[in-house]
Amino acid sequence: MITFKYVARNPSGEIIEGLTSAASETDILSWLREQGCTPVTVEVVTIGARKKLHVPFFQRVTSGELAAVFWQMTTMIEGGITMVEAIEAIAEDIDNARLQKILMQLLEHVERGGQISEAMAEFPEVFNKLVCALILAGETGGNIAEAFKRVAEYYTSRDRLARKVKKAIAYPAFVFGFVILIVIIIMTLIIPRFIEIFDQFGAGQLPAFTQAFMGVYYIFYNHWYIIIGVLIGAIFIFYFLLTKSESFQALWSRFSLRIPLFGKLINYAFVASFCKTSSNLLRGGVPVLEVFEILSEMNANHVIRNALNRTRESIIAGTSIFLSMATTKFYPNMLLKMVRAGEDSGALWKTLDKTSDYYEDKVDAQIATMTNLLEPFMIILVGAIVLVVVLALYLPIFSMSDIQSGSAGGGI
Repeated sequence: MITFKYVARNPSGEIIEGLTSAASETDILSWLREQGCTPVTVEVVTIGARKKLHVPFFQRVTSGELAAVFWQMTTMIEGGITMVEAIEAIAEDIDNARLQKILMQLLEHVERGGQISEAMAEFPEVFNKLVCALILAGETGGNIAEAFKRVAEYYTSRDRLARKVKKAIAYPAFVFGFVILIVIIIMTLIIPRFIEIFDQFGAGQLPAFTQAFMGVYYIFYNHWYIIIGVLIGAIFIFYFLLTKSESFQALWSRFSLRIPLFGKLINYAFVASFCKTSSNLLRGGVPVLEVFEILSEMNANHVIRNALNRTRESIIAGTSIFLSMATTKFYPNMLLKMVRAGEDSGALWKTLDKTSDYYEDKVDAQIATMTNLLEPFMIILVGAIVLVVVLALYLPIFSMSDIQSGSAGGGI
């Protein structure tokens, strides 16, 4: 298909212009005459040639990038631009090579007359089942622009939630890295200088605390490669078990939800995501059973997934949504009350949408609490490390000063 820019005179004599795609200029002229318009000019719009892209295997497509794509799609479709033109225009301006290639493949599928939801389903690592369900509901209901808007809101919400969680992890990760840097500097630059002084004492003359400290230092200094190898091996084994072992995944899922501070943050983040996602799906006309199936497939945590599956099974058995969720004893009481109110009023998606705002505020409050508690803890940790090093290195010097002072006093 080729994109053409046309200028024509409509039956009222007014000049109109626009963009459309067709196989040839003749098709554009025929289409304009069918509309009762008189063609003035028809020109090919020069767009960069489509290239086969070599996409880096590990290049990620972020929620922020997808949110931007679907907001643009919403604006263009609402503005009267065709699906083909919208996808083509967006693909030309994408910096992410992998996303650009995916959009070009979606474009080819739509140009052949296929549905965009079918094309998206071929990329489950980028467009999850929730997105495909929303787009399919929009295509079925004849309001694809509204479906794109809901998907854009979903990705925007997910990106905002992900940034909040990253913010909670960033501070302790930075301080932990800073502590490691301090330890490396101390071990490579400071301690070797003191070793020259300690040699004058003899190993047996050093204070017990200093001897213990130097013993630990020599273990790290002489076997650092073994220690690093063990750490890397432990990380590799952990990753292997987390991806391959069902029992380890279940164990880690339970443990992660019980970690002080972080466990509560994970719970709040899940409930906020659950409410927003359910609201979008229900508003888009997706059945309740399919909503819980989609949510279950989207969650990697076994505890959360089991709770969603048990809820779905209870609904299938004929139990109400509220009672099905309550029997799992997993969902917070606040959520259960809101679900019951929404179910009774017949406006469940609206209730869930409001509840998601409440729990997003809870996520913000939990992050603030974590930051306020972790900051003094990290300061104390750094201070304790520096204190141990200073005591261990200066105790022999203080001891030598005391001996010399005692000898001088005895001579007088």
